[in-house]
Amino acid sequence: MQATIQRLKFISGFLPAILLMAGCSIFQSKPEAPLPPEPPEAVEPAPIQMPPAARPADAVKPAEAVKLTDYSVLKPAVWEDVDGFKQDDLAKAWPAWLISCSTLKNRGEWQTACEAAERLGKPDHAAAKAYFKKHFNVYQTTNTDGSDSGLVTGYYQPLLKGSRQKSERYPYPLYTRPDDLISVELAALYPELANKRVRGRLIENRLVPYYNRAEIEMEPSPLQGRELIWVDDAVDLFFLHIQGSGIIQLENGEQIPVGYADQNGHSYQSIGRLLIERGELRLEQASMDGIKQWARNNLDKLRDLLNSNPSYVFFRELPAGLPGPIGALGVPILAERAVAIDPKHIPLGAPVFLSTTYPNSEKPLKRMMMAQDTGGAIKGGVRADFYWGAGYQAGKQAGAMKQRGRIWVLLPKEFKLQ
Repeated sequence: MQATIQRLKFISGFLPAILLMAGCSIFQSKPEAPLPPEPPEAVEPAPIQMPPAARPADAVKPAEAVKLTDYSVLKPAVWEDVDGFKQDDLAKAWPAWLISCSTLKNRGEWQTACEAAERLGKPDHAAAKAYFKKHFNVYQTTNTDGSDSGLVTGYYQPLLKGSRQKSERYPYPLYTRPDDLISVELAALYPELANKRVRGRLIENRLVPYYNRAEIEMEPSPLQGRELIWVDDAVDLFFLHIQGSGIIQLENGEQIPVGYADQNGHSYQSIGRLLIERGELRLEQASMDGIKQWARNNLDKLRDLLNSNPSYVFFRELPAGLPGPIGALGVPILAERAVAIDPKHIPLGAPVFLSTTYPNSEKPLKRMMMAQDTGGAIKGGVRADFYWGAGYQAGKQAGAMKQRGRIWVLLPKEFKLQ
């Protein structure tokens, strides 16, 4: 007990230093069980797309209150305003909605709607449409400047080849969360900093930043002994860090799902943007495939490029058989029915109707989605990251997606915006 008290005194005494570190290491906290991933950092589809996770919030002064939610961007609408609501097959969105309800049903404002959904079973389109109109009000999402369109990007689960053992073919490790990584939940000391945390490690009673990517990948690594699995490609591993979850296929055909366990606290730096700044790629070349091709043609420059991003993600093995990766809501997300949103403006778990276009296309993409994930660069009312699924084709779609779109949010009639 005395040791615990001393530790709390130590953390409290070093809070100013912690807050200085927060400029490059504050992230949303997540529940410990189940431990959902912080949002993936992003696909590197284009240099102007910011990665969805590992983006630092601005440092917050303890004396300043933080407004955790701001639903003023949600404007009352009517169902007829929802672009595409009549055309989408809402029955296809129903499984994703029931997954949201597995968590939301324990929250008072959502209980009635979720209980009604569970009683409904497996509705067809007409029954699902009637259900949503009966139990929900609809709001159009706007930006703080009043505009009603914004950026829609994409993310996915990469598929990598790997092994349980290190070998010449599989030399690149995924690391589990290190024991010396300290996460400080700032709300324990300052309630106005709820959902904020800083990370570091102790050196002689000082909390210092955790090892960055270059330090972790030194030989020998300070994380030696924490290897979870080994893969065959450093570039694919880098993109796995960006996405935050993926699937490792072993030589015997077994597929191992891996997910985000923690992060080193350093801010993400876009290598696509850096390649453009260095004159290595043109803007139109800085897609995920373009970056991978550059890497394979410039192996002598690759390590320096990757180390320019100090952010580093630690992984854990996920249970087999999940229908998708674990999102910020703490539930599996389904391909093409889940989006990452800004939870400051859109309640996490809510059904949202997205009206946009397919990647690099003017073909309409109008679909009921579930706001089941978040991301550090997914900021603003009209901002979404579309989950395309797992594997190469999903990655192609995600890497090419940078569309304009509009969003409507469905909230139970019991939900209070204020």
